Amino acid sequence: MEKIYNLIKGISALFDRKRKAEGRMDQREIVLAGLAPAEGALHSPVQVQKLFFLLDANIPNDIKGPLFNFQPYNYGPFDKRVYEILEGLAKEGYVEIVRCNSWNNYRLTSKGQEEGGKLLNALDERPRNYIRVVSDFVRSLSFTQLVTAIYKAYPDMRQNSVFQD
Repeated sequence: MEKIYNLIKGISALFDRKRKAEGRMDQREIVLAGLAPAEGALHSPVQVQKLFFLLDANIPNDIKGPLFNFQPYNYGPFDKRVYEILEGLAKEGYVEIVRCNSWNNYRLTSKGQEEGGKLLNALDERPRNYIRVVSDFVRSLSFTQLVTAIYKAYPDMRQNSVFQD
């Protein structure tokens, strides 16, 4: 049994090295890199959803994505996997989940900031700069402004919306 485990572990490591050599990020890595420009600032649920939607929509080739499966939902593009990744990263000590009213906000811990910064800096200049700009953009807008901006730019994501602007 031990030999089988080691064989599987070795094959997984080989595929992981190949993926990294191809410049492909996984969901966990893009979440860390995407939150890094905020340098510990909180992201609301709508901000994290729209941040990773915009990365998938606008720089998929740069991150070898899309990495998520965003669908139109109550407030625009949504993929529950974003929250699952954040919760997993919190268990590993990379993300802090801060309860605010009836929702969770998210930010990198110092450990997460260090790892996220490395991942962000490993990207080419274009995607690295785009992630920084989009991170600032989503955090600079109110809930209403952000959802309205997404609907204006991506009208197909308005389908199923409960939000009226």
